[in-house]
Amino acid sequence: MFRPVEVFIGSRYLRSRNRNRFASFISLISVVGIAVSVAILIVVLSVMNGFEYEIRNRILSVLSHGSITGMDGRLQDWEILSGIAADNPSVEASAPYVSGQAMLVGVAGVAGIEMRGIDPAKEQQTSGAAALLVDGSLDSLVSRGWRIVLGSALAERLGVATGDTVVLISPEGGVTPAGILPRMRRFTVSGVFTAGMYEYDRSLAYVHLDDAARLLRLGDAVTGISLSVTEPLAAAGTVRTVARDFGGGVYISDWTRQHANFFRSLQLTKSIIFFILLLVVAVAAFNIVSTLVMVVRDKRAEIAILRSMGASPWTVLSVFVTQGVLIGAIGTLVGISAGVLLALNITPIVSAIESLLQIQFVSADVYFISELPSRLMWQDVLQVGGVTFLLVVIATVYPALRGAATNPAQALRHD
Repeated sequence: MFRPVEVFIGSRYLRSRNRNRFASFISLISVVGIAVSVAILIVVLSVMNGFEYEIRNRILSVLSHGSITGMDGRLQDWEILSGIAADNPSVEASAPYVSGQAMLVGVAGVAGIEMRGIDPAKEQQTSGAAALLVDGSLDSLVSRGWRIVLGSALAERLGVATGDTVVLISPEGGVTPAGILPRMRRFTVSGVFTAGMYEYDRSLAYVHLDDAARLLRLGDAVTGISLSVTEPLAAAGTVRTVARDFGGGVYISDWTRQHANFFRSLQLTKSIIFFILLLVVAVAAFNIVSTLVMVVRDKRAEIAILRSMGASPWTVLSVFVTQGVLIGAIGTLVGISAGVLLALNITPIVSAIESLLQIQFVSADVYFISELPSRLMWQDVLQVGGVTFLLVVIATVYPALRGAATNPAQALRHD
């Protein structure tokens, strides 16, 4: 009884009447349409956010934040460069590495790999590689120990496990009377890691820094140094500063540059999907137009009576705006609640469906990861809710204006 008359009448129009229940049914359909559209948009944005977050974290668990390499693939004065990096307050740690392409021969087949020579103690300060091992230890890589740590998919492809031996074929061959022959060396598998990204699990192998340098004939040189910085998003500027202090003559890179096209395409895809699904939300929101137009036609007599009792056109306008806003608000709140609930539980829900139907929605060799991640961001929820509510308010304007323009005499002529 303390509500304004516009709110009281507008909320009453939402409820069914024995005389005409069809308008109330259409109102319910409008609420459901808005709720479903909002929920789908929140879930899709959360999945996109989760996909980007998981890929970024898994990339950084294998790669360092930045790297500095020699112009010709050889960095001779890497110890001096490491000292310069240590003096930079934005650099947490640095580690030398040797990188090169090679072939691995196992009992079940042959595979091309990226061989990465590391110093295990220093590598653990610049990347999370040690935490990825599911068998063995990164510390098992010792100088002249000729041991190797393989990705899980690579080990499966070669048909080997910890303790087995593989033959590594290096493209840096030696000159013999028979011609140039590639260098071959037998390695013992001392560990298996799982990064959760098929790209790395299938093609990356770790060996000790000295072993890799010996195979690639680098001597005391390395390929480059990797850096761990305090602000990963500002890694490009930090790496550039360290290289400039060193005097230049080197190549610089960082984790964002190495996968720039991937993250750029992901952002573009997210924007396109948001726009397309927003059109679905707009269609559901503008369904309120037809609902309110039907209500206006159904309530012409009541509008005429209100006008005859002294109600202004603004009062009639406010009645139907209130009804439309209530429909939109209820649909938006229900959609947000359902979307948040689904977004927070989408991973176990999809896993349960996959187990039940014996299918796999997310294939690791196609989507880099093997599960459907989700990361709910409240700014996306507020953005979706705000845009939806704005569209609802816009959709109520035309029917409300038609109701306010009703002529009482013409409306009561046939009643």
